[in-house]
Amino acid sequence: MPRRILYLSDVIDIEIFQKIQDDIAEATGISIITVDYKGKPETKHSKCSEFCNLMRKNERFSELCEKCDSRGGLEAARLEKPYIYRCHKGLVDFATPIIVDGQYLGSVMAGQVLTEEEDLDLENIVSGKDGFKNLEEEEELLKAYKKLPVFKFEKVQSIAKMMFHISNYIVEEAVLKMAQKELNDKNIKFIEAKKERAELEKEYEACKLKALQAQINPHFLFNVLNSISALAIIEEAPKTQEVIFNLSNMLRYTLKKADKVVSIEEELKYIESYLALQKVRFGDRLNYQIDVSDNVKNQKIPFMSIQTFVENSIVHGLEGKEEGGIINIFSKEDENNYTLCIKDNGTGITENILNGLKDELEYRYGNDLDKIGINNVNKRMAKYYGDDYKIEIESKVREGTLVKIIFKKDI
Repeated sequence: MPRRILYLSDVIDIEIFQKIQDDIAEATGISIITVDYKGKPETKHSKCSEFCNLMRKNERFSELCEKCDSRGGLEAARLEKPYIYRCHKGLVDFATPIIVDGQYLGSVMAGQVLTEEEDLDLENIVSGKDGFKNLEEEEELLKAYKKLPVFKFEKVQSIAKMMFHISNYIVEEAVLKMAQKELNDKNIKFIEAKKERAELEKEYEACKLKALQAQINPHFLFNVLNSISALAIIEEAPKTQEVIFNLSNMLRYTLKKADKVVSIEEELKYIESYLALQKVRFGDRLNYQIDVSDNVKNQKIPFMSIQTFVENSIVHGLEGKEEGGIINIFSKEDENNYTLCIKDNGTGITENILNGLKDELEYRYGNDLDKIGINNVNKRMAKYYGDDYKIEIESKVREGTLVKIIFKKDI
């Protein structure tokens, strides 16, 4: 697996880090700022000297100041340790890199001081255009320069080492805590998935899967659930939890509601989980809308009566269509009847097949295996509603199919 890319702002609490930085600056007398791996400031300057403030506001020198910061940080990252250097005006600065698992996250830039030792062999990281000559013309800068703190070089080295250890320790601890939290979250999800699986298997044994009515193969569902549970351990796919949730809802519904007459609302909740699961497979090729009135939702219908038609819309309507399509489930109501409609804009049904389907629906019997799902629904609807219902199918090739389940209001 590719190594995860870390960003300083995602790892540390910038507000807390700012307070620590301020305290170190106050205690040491050193100016400090923390930047990310691009050199972009993550904190505000702590104890920035008057001289450097004026320099950075001066158009002639601000660009050189930024170059010093950038090159200092890059050199520290290359060396993987604190890098002490002179800026373009001869001040002593240093950069302490923040490195976690070999990945450079940023640097703590500090300094803005002079040293007692004037003959130090330190690299002038950026050459100034005219040295200190311009300071004579800039009285304010000269006064500010004379106020700069003066340190022994040994103390500057000690401060640089201290900041290197402190900053890297803080960041490494934050990364460790973040990794531990992610691991704990994964473990919790894994335990929840195992618990869910155990509960489903318990229900499976209790009900013996007697009532699935051949609409869904329970072994298939459990195999898929096992695969998803394993997937949840090794990857953080945001859709995994949703898939498990929808699949669990489907299986629980088929186990508990089999051989029963249920409300259309219950059926639609199952259908919504089924379509959400199919959308994981088809992606943008499958869209759906469900808009059914409360009056129709409250009506009773034999278990798994709607699923057959929705599945046909996908398998025989949209699956063979390269661009996919949409399934609309909606209701209508007139003075005498409620109508539940399942409509798709798929490939449609040829006239010969459509006429055969209509014949089967009219006579409410038949053994054509290609239409066994529709026959199953038709027979169970007849058993519950008698003659007070009908199923109509309308379809045009390359335009789509509309299924209407119509039943009387006074049942």
